[in-house]
Amino acid sequence: MVKHMIIWKFKEDLEDTHKLAEDIKNSLEGLVSKIDGLLTMNIIIEKLPSSSGDIMMDSAFEDEQALKDYQVHPLHLEIANNLVRPYMETRLCVDYKI
Repeated sequence: MVKHMIIWKFKEDLEDTHKLAEDIKNSLEGLVSKIDGLLTMNIIIEKLPSSSGDIMMDSAFEDEQALKDYQVHPLHLEIANNLVRPYMETRLCVDYKI
């Protein structure tokens, strides 16, 4: 199994980021039953004030190939290109095997 974790920080000039965060959460979590090899997808948007990021993605894949396939899957790219990338200032990622 492979874990894929991301922390995003919104661009500073955005308003109503809570609604955007909810849309990102619902869209990404909805991919679990639609993309082969994607086992779990948990998007954390309710964070403590001590957090330095705005959204965290905690996902699991069957293996490295499943992660690679997810990264180029049209459903994932639609969300990434329309809901995530245009609004983020920072993206940090950690992938590791369990």
